[in-house]
Amino acid sequence: MSLTSNRTKHRVKPPRKGLQGDAGGFEQMWPELRDAFGEVHKKCASKLSYEQLYRKGYTLVLKKMGIQLYDGIKESESVWLKAEVLGEIRAVLAAGQFQTSSGRSENEQRIYGEEFLRIMKNTYNDYMTSMSMIADVLMYLDRVFCKDHRCPTVFSMAMGLFRKIVLEESAYPNDPVNVLRHLTDIILFQIQLERSGEIIDKSLIRQCVYMLEGLYVTDQEREEDRLYVNAFEPHFLDTSREFYKSEAERMLFESDAGAYCRIVRKRINEEQDRCRSTLSDLTTEKIVRVVENELIKNQIGNIIASPSGVRHMIDNDLFDELELIYELESRIDKRKGELKKALQKKIVEAGMEVNNAAIAASQASAAPAQAGEGGESSSRAPAEKSGSNQTVAALTWVDDVLKLKDKYDLIWQRSFDQDQDLQTALTRSFSDFINSATFPRGSEYISLFIDENMKKGIKGKSEAEIDQLLDKAITLLRYVLDKDMFERYYKKHLCRRLLMNKSVSNDVEKQMISRMKIELGNSFTVKLEAMFKDMTISEELTSGYKNFIHNMGATDPTRVDLSISVLTSMTWPLESMGGAIENSDSGGRSKCKFPPTIERVRQNFERFYSEKHSGRQLTWLSNMGTADIKAIFPKVQTKEGYKERKHELNVSTYAMVVLLLFNDLPADQRLSFETIHAETNIPKADLVRTLQSLAVSPKTRILVKEPMSRDVKPTDHFCFNEGFKSPFVKVKVGVVMAGNKVENERERRETEQKNEASRGFVIEAAIVRIMKQRKELSHQQLIAEVLSQMAAQFKPEVAMIKKRVESLIEREYLERLDGQDLPAYRYLA
Repeated sequence: MSLTSNRTKHRVKPPRKGLQGDAGGFEQMWPELRDAFGEVHKKCASKLSYEQLYRKGYTLVLKKMGIQLYDGIKESESVWLKAEVLGEIRAVLAAGQFQTSSGRSENEQRIYGEEFLRIMKNTYNDYMTSMSMIADVLMYLDRVFCKDHRCPTVFSMAMGLFRKIVLEESAYPNDPVNVLRHLTDIILFQIQLERSGEIIDKSLIRQCVYMLEGLYVTDQEREEDRLYVNAFEPHFLDTSREFYKSEAERMLFESDAGAYCRIVRKRINEEQDRCRSTLSDLTTEKIVRVVENELIKNQIGNIIASPSGVRHMIDNDLFDELELIYELESRIDKRKGELKKALQKKIVEAGMEVNNAAIAASQASAAPAQAGEGGESSSRAPAEKSGSNQTVAALTWVDDVLKLKDKYDLIWQRSFDQDQDLQTALTRSFSDFINSATFPRGSEYISLFIDENMKKGIKGKSEAEIDQLLDKAITLLRYVLDKDMFERYYKKHLCRRLLMNKSVSNDVEKQMISRMKIELGNSFTVKLEAMFKDMTISEELTSGYKNFIHNMGATDPTRVDLSISVLTSMTWPLESMGGAIENSDSGGRSKCKFPPTIERVRQNFERFYSEKHSGRQLTWLSNMGTADIKAIFPKVQTKEGYKERKHELNVSTYAMVVLLLFNDLPADQRLSFETIHAETNIPKADLVRTLQSLAVSPKTRILVKEPMSRDVKPTDHFCFNEGFKSPFVKVKVGVVMAGNKVENERERRETEQKNEASRGFVIEAAIVRIMKQRKELSHQQLIAEVLSQMAAQFKPEVAMIKKRVESLIEREYLERLDGQDLPAYRYLA
């Protein structure tokens, strides 16, 4: 007889007629079948006839004896399993070939365990092979009787008996622990050895797992009823959970954070490989989740906060270890909550250190100026030095912030896979410390940074480097919440650059404004663009005026050349430029009195301008102009003999007016401070600074002051310094309108006050726009919409919004609605 163990399906055909063996009933045929099946189990089936055995089974089913045949098989298999299979397993256990007592070494336990697994594997494989052959013989019983009576097939019934009689029976008589639990414990012990670094027989365990996967806890053989899933896997996951819980505590004590993360990744990979090679793919996700929960989820906060955690990694540029932290937390939290929290705290702390360093440097720089506040003129030198030092502190602050930004950008790119959630957290952290209540200078410092680069920083840089610089400026601007305060400072600094011709490139200036427009909208840049438009028109006016003078036929060699800047009063922040706007009205301050030559030039330009723009009024800002004067000093003896000294003096307009007073005076004649003031009408504060630059500064002492001191007082007298010497032909005298610098506290308060007043108008405009569109609105809705509209410019206080609402009600733009449960308003057309 040729019987195979393959469970292939065959088409059932009735036996051929005329064959022997179909006579008799169940009592005659069953013993023959039972004995034959016994021979199959004993591996002595080579002499049996498949066709004769099949015919007997077929005949019994045909004669309606299927129930007796099915029960007989069940009984005979039960006897075989108890006597032969279970008996062999118990004999092995009883003989002491497997023992897990503490008296045995791990190696001995491993050997005994492998022996037991080998017996279980062989026993199960032999029984499954035998039952496959028997099931083939009884195929007709399966196809007819089992199907009609909805009972398990012969093979399934036998596998159920194997589970009940072999696996679920006690390992020893009266032993509460069954064979299955022994099997489970041995497999778990082998796995524990492998986790400890020992080498085990993976294929042997895999064969036993196949057995558990092929058996079911019920006869229905549903997928979820596999013995592996219900009996082995829960114990495996429970012991693994305890193992990794202990390992987490041990690793936290013994390892640093980086080593801990590397071990965790290694453990996850090991468990995945173990499921592929030793256990079952069904367990992969479950065991990985156990490892993640015990080693990552329950410990990630401790790992990140440890002395070798995220702070240490950031400080020492440990990008790979930061990547491990990111990778591990991503497994258990898609939002990376703990890592995000640690990063934000670290950035804000580092940023506050930068802020505090800038504040300390600014205060140290301000001390000399405060010490010299005895008088306006006496405090000018320390004040200028203080302003310069504070400006350096401001630029240092921006450089430090950009370095911090570059550092975390690099970490974000190399370690955090450019995660957008973390990018948002980084942006929020930078915004937090830049807009800190203890550091109100962010907007001013960023504007000064742009100012410095527009004047010097971009010189000699390539186009790519300039683009990178502009990108950094825009990045810093994104962090600023009070965009309106930045706009105020930027306009002020741009104003000085344009009027003093300090910009390296107008094209780069316009690029910067274009980027601001993209980032913040057209309303933010409209006045900045208008300033450039004014400068372009001014160049055209200057050129047109020169042609106008040329057409007049003026050929006077002493004629004064004029370059003019005509500025739109509502566009330029002229109030922040120093000095006073001069008005000719009786209620205002008197205009500066120009010498006749200059006055004639002024009148000519006004006539030229009025012809082009009738009805427009020009207000002259003498405090903001400059002049180039050719000065000839008396002859002095040199190596070549007596020689006149000629210098070209670059001075402010005020200084030009003062110097021209001495043009026709005898050398020994002096002018008092009061006389100069009366002759020029220059505001006294500006006149003091002008005379100090001309008579006190050692390198530009064109006038002599009596008595000589650093202070300029109303009782002082001045005369022309015939002995002035300079190694340079061109001499630049410090002008009143100095370069951009950090505001002092007084200037800062003034700027904030002006900005607050401006915000009031902006808020009112927003309220009117909203109410005009909505007609009626509740108080809370109105507040929410105003806050939403203002978010791009600044974050207004709710109290300020309420105040502006009250003002609009008083001026009858709005009215309160009566009879409403909640406060509400109506727009009045």
